[in-house]
Amino acid sequence: MNRITKLSAIAMAAALLVTIAGCSGSGGGTSPSSQGNLPKIAAQKKLGAGEGKLNIIVWAGYAEDGSDDPSVDWVTPFEKQTGCQVNAKTAGTSDEMVQLMRTGQYDGVSASGDATLRLIYAGDVAPVNTSLVPNYATISDFLKLKAWNSAGGKMYGIPHGWGANVLMYNPAVVTTAPDSWSAVFDKSSPYAGKITAYDSPIYIADAALYLKSTDPSLGIKDPYSLTEKQLNAAVALLKTQNANIGEYWSDYTKEVEAFESGSSVVGTTWQVIANLIQSDGKAKVETVVPKEGVTGWSDTWMIAAKAKHPNCMYQWMNWITSPKVNAQVAEWFGEAPSQTKSCAETSDPTFCDTYHATDASYAADIHYWTTPQTACVDGSGKTDCTAYSEWTTKWQQIKG
Repeated sequence: MNRITKLSAIAMAAALLVTIAGCSGSGGGTSPSSQGNLPKIAAQKKLGAGEGKLNIIVWAGYAEDGSDDPSVDWVTPFEKQTGCQVNAKTAGTSDEMVQLMRTGQYDGVSASGDATLRLIYAGDVAPVNTSLVPNYATISDFLKLKAWNSAGGKMYGIPHGWGANVLMYNPAVVTTAPDSWSAVFDKSSPYAGKITAYDSPIYIADAALYLKSTDPSLGIKDPYSLTEKQLNAAVALLKTQNANIGEYWSDYTKEVEAFESGSSVVGTTWQVIANLIQSDGKAKVETVVPKEGVTGWSDTWMIAAKAKHPNCMYQWMNWITSPKVNAQVAEWFGEAPSQTKSCAETSDPTFCDTYHATDASYAADIHYWTTPQTACVDGSGKTDCTAYSEWTTKWQQIKG
């Protein structure tokens, strides 16, 4: 089974998790009302002997052990080298990851930016001593010390992989190539009923980013730092859009099937989904970065504040961001690797070009998922922004 086909199977298996987690709303995922005081948790000072075990929470495809495809295995070599036996729990959503981390049963997590600050300010994760992770030195600088993976001037994890939320369309139906998010937000869109959108409160940021360009009077500067007025404007836009939405998606297969069946012809996506559709050959799709810009995601390996196997977790963070392994994961999952040296290790010599892996200017144009807080996450120092908990409530209202 090839990588693309196998990745579809992984996503299918994760679909049940997505459905279950999605029904829980924000349960366990409510953000603090503000950033408040950073919990006083010290980073590990030195690396000790491995504890023989490692319990981690991962996105599907991040910890392959060869059980599904013998040729896809970076867990077994890690276990043999370190003696740390890996128990990987697949999560379907960021909210589920937050819930699982708060059980205290896991040593780490591959968290996206819509979960990281929740984990940091709740004291669920510890800052990382990057000197104990040698491969951190050659990770792309544009992923270090960012709003979604750091606090108090300290890194709270090791960047893993990243990507943009781009606009995808079927050129057989959308015959004029769109260059704006108006393709999905225009209330009189000719594609009404066949528009798709990402099913998560964080999608509110996509509407805010569009309004940032199209309604300057709102004064939106950062799509994750919204005042009550700005949030309400984004919500109003999304409620209008809801009437034109054919289907919301939160896993690979749902959007792949919608575009292949023709029930969706335009909407937000990840590059890997476009690749899956093109590989299947059942439909033709194109992707574009609209003129208003894009949101995106950057996943970070974070260590639990009370990790029972911290030395194994540190060894894992170094292993998973090593050039060869980070390249394997990136190609398997379909994302840009964080490790700059991985581009020399990919089986597809054009892979890093396709995903803009080391393109700092491309990366700079992405507004990465960052957990909204009342203490605005745009660095302004203002405290009149809305928190993720409010976004979650608004999202439920949007969908009805």
